Amino acid sequence: MARLHAADQGGWALNEGARGGAGALVARAHAANVRRHMAKLLAMILAGGAGTRLEPLTRERAKPAVPFGGRYRIIDFVLSNFANSGVYRMKVLTQYKSDSLNNHLSRAWRMTAFLGHYVESVPAQMRTGMDWYKGSADAIYQNLNIITDEEPDHIFVFGADHVYRMDVRQMLDFHVAKKAACTVAAIPVPIEQGREFGIIDVGPDGQMRQFLEKPKDPPPMPGNPKMCLASMGNYLFSTDVLVQEVVRDAADEASAHDFGKSIISELYKRAPVYVYDFAQNRVSGQEEKEHGYWRDVGNIDVYYQSNMDLAEVDPIFNLYNDRWPIYTQPHNLPPAKFVFADKANKRVGNATDSLVSEGCIISGGSVNRSILSPKVRVHSYSEVEDCILFENVSIGRRCRIRRAIIDKNVEIPPGMTIGYDVEEDKRRFHVTSGGVVVIPKGMKVA
Repeated sequence: MARLHAADQGGWALNEGARGGAGALVARAHAANVRRHMAKLLAMILAGGAGTRLEPLTRERAKPAVPFGGRYRIIDFVLSNFANSGVYRMKVLTQYKSDSLNNHLSRAWRMTAFLGHYVESVPAQMRTGMDWYKGSADAIYQNLNIITDEEPDHIFVFGADHVYRMDVRQMLDFHVAKKAACTVAAIPVPIEQGREFGIIDVGPDGQMRQFLEKPKDPPPMPGNPKMCLASMGNYLFSTDVLVQEVVRDAADEASAHDFGKSIISELYKRAPVYVYDFAQNRVSGQEEKEHGYWRDVGNIDVYYQSNMDLAEVDPIFNLYNDRWPIYTQPHNLPPAKFVFADKANKRVGNATDSLVSEGCIISGGSVNRSILSPKVRVHSYSEVEDCILFENVSIGRRCRIRRAIIDKNVEIPPGMTIGYDVEEDKRRFHVTSGGVVVIPKGMKVA
């Protein structure tokens, strides 16, 4: 969806570095660095959505708490981006089925309180009435006390359910240099996918000229009729502007109380809203092919394919970049184990083109192009292919399973075949439009 490079931008981004010599570049970089360190920053992460399109994976957990890549949670990617960027004050606004998410944040994301660093979960508290969050803008409005207490100069308002790497300091530098009231991060997407996003028309200086929330007929980018410019749902506000806008929105009973529909679609008409070119963002240790990589894992088929991309020999998104690590909760588990080399009886424990987490035991079975979370066990003579297995899944002997997502604590009985007969699978399990079989958490499989 979003493997996009600078050449795909249709010429909308400015080449700031081409306007002066080396001395000017150094001076601007130094000034930006000073501004960055003097500014007081706060990140507010929106993690309260119901995540219905990821059902049944969200049947018992919030969408940002869904496992990804074997040992991570989806929310780990945005939190890691802020931590690696030096933004150490993060509030995570939660709502639906938030217990597993709250547990993960409290156990995995312990930061240095001595220096005022934190990742804190903020549940819906009904501070302004008897309503839950009515939308993303209302979530900020109901937590204005946080802004009053922290008194930041700039506030990042980011989503919690996307997979990408981003140095948010570069977005901040752009925002400050433009004297923007709000800056929206954006990427080009294929025009046929534009109806799923907020679509932006941008001027040559980077200022927003129009914003259309999920239009039926997305307007193409200038010079590139096959692409349109989409909002990533990541915003940077000057504090006074954000407070004014959410207060104004809260007073409008007809509003959807959503950042795209209600805030951005009106703000650009009366204040300078700029568009940050995400494809220009550069992260330490990142290879050229990863520039502009961003995935909205909002439905099962995209979620499945994004995981499968990680199992490629040379993946687009590289989990092994130790200069911009993805942080998560460490597990005190033994290393993965592969046992039985009984080639004569074809009882060989092996895994190829796969990610195998700690605590797994491949006991005489075969795993290919799959993602295994901690404590998975694959028993003898079983074949697992193109699968995502969550924590503590057990595959019995002589099973054949392919193109399946098996949620936590599921035991597959010996001899079962899954993923080879669509009609049979539909009678027993959830099957996506793309043909992926999904077995929910703790299901008793007969």
